[in-house]
Amino acid sequence: MPAYSAPRLRLAIVASLCSALMAGCASAPSPDRAAPTPVPELRPGVPAGYLGKDLPDSLVLLPPPPAEGSAAFRQDQAISRAARKLRGTARYALATSDADLHPAHAAGAFACALGVPISPQDSPRLYLLLQRTMVDAGLATYSAKNHYQRVRPFVHYRESTCAPADEAALRKDGSYPSGHTAIGWAWALVLTQLQPARANPLLARGRSFGESRLVCNAHWQSDVLEGRAVAAGAVARLQADATFRADLAAARGEVEALQARAAQPAGDCAAEAAALAIRIPGVL
Repeated sequence: MPAYSAPRLRLAIVASLCSALMAGCASAPSPDRAAPTPVPELRPGVPAGYLGKDLPDSLVLLPPPPAEGSAAFRQDQAISRAARKLRGTARYALATSDADLHPAHAAGAFACALGVPISPQDSPRLYLLLQRTMVDAGLATYSAKNHYQRVRPFVHYRESTCAPADEAALRKDGSYPSGHTAIGWAWALVLTQLQPARANPLLARGRSFGESRLVCNAHWQSDVLEGRAVAAGAVARLQADATFRADLAAARGEVEALQARAAQPAGDCAAEAAALAIRIPGVL
């Protein structure tokens, strides 16, 4: 399992995952919902993933990133140019929102696609499931990230990203593969397993969550594509974990209860759909 010393994504996953579901935090679930049983923690208030040392090894799983000057890298550059033209649009605003991995915010990115609210108060079991799978998917990218230390597009072009406050840390954090993409695609796969009738909107949102990294100028397309591969490996490995399967079943029951009382996502789903309709030309 990768060490927890590399900067950006691990800080987001480990240092910023304090959950309202854990003992001692301020928020509490609705009275008709029991809080989940406490789980192992990486540090106080930060729940561990399910896989521990059994993460897929992204360095073994993935090929090397495209070399500068190669046809594959020229494709990365072409997509980057197209994505950067979306700055100032509604799609750029959504990409900026997708960059925020604090779980209380990030999990809500999938609420419209799922059709019910995702929060510590409305869906505590689902929220905890997403927290723990975030850790697994995100950390699974780090053996390749640390080995290749690929330079990110905003550094390559001497430009900015949609999250300027993060740029100093991102400069020290390898671009390949994309951890944000791995998290978003893992969530899309897990939520599709939980609610297969919502597969199309969930998978589309998972795809767009990764593509937001192109719009933000934080990743190359090959980083995004291989982030999905790491996510698929992590979710496949999760299927053998009994605790994950039990938590998935509990979250499914919770979502079905929300559906039965017609609970609606808190966000503006029409505005989200309009932003997602703005596509990046040439994206695979």
